[in-house]
Amino acid sequence: MDEKQTKEYCISGDSKELPLGTQQNTTSNIPAASSRTPDPSRHVETIIVREYLPPGVSRIIACGAGCFIGYIDESTVLKYPCVPNHKFLKTEESLEVEAQILDTLGKHPRIIGSKGLNEHGLLLHYLPNGSLYDHVNAHADIPLDQKLRWCRQAAEAVQYIHSKNVLHCDISLRNFLLDDDFNILLADFEGVLKSPDGYTLLDGLARNGVKAYPPSADCGCVNVKTDIFALGSAIYFIMMGHDVFPELNDVHDEEEIESRFRDGLFPTDTHLYCEISERCWKGYYTSAKEVLSDIAKL
Repeated sequence: MDEKQTKEYCISGDSKELPLGTQQNTTSNIPAASSRTPDPSRHVETIIVREYLPPGVSRIIACGAGCFIGYIDESTVLKYPCVPNHKFLKTEESLEVEAQILDTLGKHPRIIGSKGLNEHGLLLHYLPNGSLYDHVNAHADIPLDQKLRWCRQAAEAVQYIHSKNVLHCDISLRNFLLDDDFNILLADFEGVLKSPDGYTLLDGLARNGVKAYPPSADCGCVNVKTDIFALGSAIYFIMMGHDVFPELNDVHDEEEIESRFRDGLFPTDTHLYCEISERCWKGYYTSAKEVLSDIAKL
């Protein structure tokens, strides 16, 4: 048997996952087993997840949102459930939604490429430079022109998906991936597909985190403006090199973060696009095209 890692995750009622730690464990390559321990004080469920490798996957290169990302070859990865057939996570349903949304979006230079579903999960193009989140956190000396290019490309991605009636619902630096030339591509499409007249056709149930979601919005409500709000937080992160309110934790300080946004106490850091971020947070923009237009003016 191969030596794997058992990873512990804290999963809240909105299906967000936070790695809590790792420990060595010996397992075979079988579907992940899980044990559930309720924690009434925090209204969360702890799931112990064991790594496993479906046929064709040689190693796991990432984990998040209930899925492993497994390496297949130099051009392909497989996104597959951490815990197959879990009645709470319902990851298989979200992957089916993601596949359909990616089919709707088609090929675009700012969108990750899909190779369709197989019996184990969703096949995607492999982007070896990883996420923008990891890159920004690992490099303190990113040139200004590179940051400005990423902000423009992020807005381009959001403008494009909205033109296809898709709401991403989880825009963050973790979901912007870097290609060979360090251009960004938006990934993780477990959001919403709308009909031209505004009806919800598909919903993968992804939702933005508290630092990227307007507190005035109804719980679970998503629309163009909630995506633009999250885009404002992403632009801030790119320009400043850290998340909004870095002294506050997304989970433990959720009420304080919501309170600051609700009271208009936005970050006051100065950067070239600070007014654009603030306009995103205040709901001034009605489309990502307007954000892109303001970026082009500076």
